[in-house]
Order: sequence, then structure tokens, then C-alpha cells
Amino acid sequence: MDTGTRPRLADLAVGDSIGTRTIEFDRPRLVRYAGASGDFNRIHWDQDFAERVGLPGVIAHGMLTMGSVAGLVTEWAGDPGAVVDYTTRFSRPVPVPAQGTAVVEVAGKIATLDAEAGTARVDLTVTFEGARVLMKTQAVVRLAP
Repeated sequence: MDTGTRPRLADLAVGDSIGTRTIEFDRPRLVRYAGASGDFNRIHWDQDFAERVGLPGVIAHGMLTMGSVAGLVTEWAGDPGAVVDYTTRFSRPVPVPAQGTAVVEVAGKIATLDAEAGTARVDLTVTFEGARVLMKTQAVVRLAP
């Protein structure tokens, strides 16, 4: 699909890729998200606390991860308002190192097409260090015929 064009339902097939995206999380991004969201849970900024509660260290906010992943779909659709449903399951945390970044990989494919409803369901694969961190991540997108 050409950049800058909106996909049309008639031009899609099940299995088509909508693209890939790499998302990087660092500690300053977690702090900014905490301020914007009001989620100041210590597991997102205090290494010692996170380890004491059984985590591998400071972890990215689940909603930050989920929201960042959705960007692949909204960019492909060309309109964030075209996304009429978005769901996921959190399967494992994304540890964010004190220095450097945690890199999350996202890939999307067309899973189903519904001509009557005018929608496509996009399934996303979301991984960190080769392991899936979100499961059953699906977006339903309303498209022109």
C-alpha cells in the first residue's frame, strides 16, 4: 500500500501485511507517560521495588505498550477514527533498562474481511526479545468499499 493512501476493503485480502513497527521504551518515556496518565505505580520507576514484587525490574506500563502498538493500525488506516474496536491480552511484561531502551516489534496482518459491515480485522503480533508480550491483539477497522 502506498504511504498517504487510505486502504479500501476491495483491495485487501486475508493474510495481507499492513506493515511493521519498532517501538522503543526508555525510562524517561515511562516518566512522561506516568505524568500524563496519572499511573505512578512504583513498578514503572523503582527498580528495587519492582524486583521485590517479583518482576525482572522496572516495566513499561501496559496501557503505554497497548496504545503505542495501535499506532501501526491507525497509520495504515489513515484515520484513527476508522478503528472501531481494539482489544488485547497482556501476556508478559516489557522490562525497561535503566540505561538504553527496550525494543518492541509489531507486525500486522489482515485476519478477516467483512464486506457487509465494511470492516477488516487486523491481527497484531507484538514481541519483545522474541517473546510475545501481547496476545490476541486485534483491531477492527472501518474502510471504504
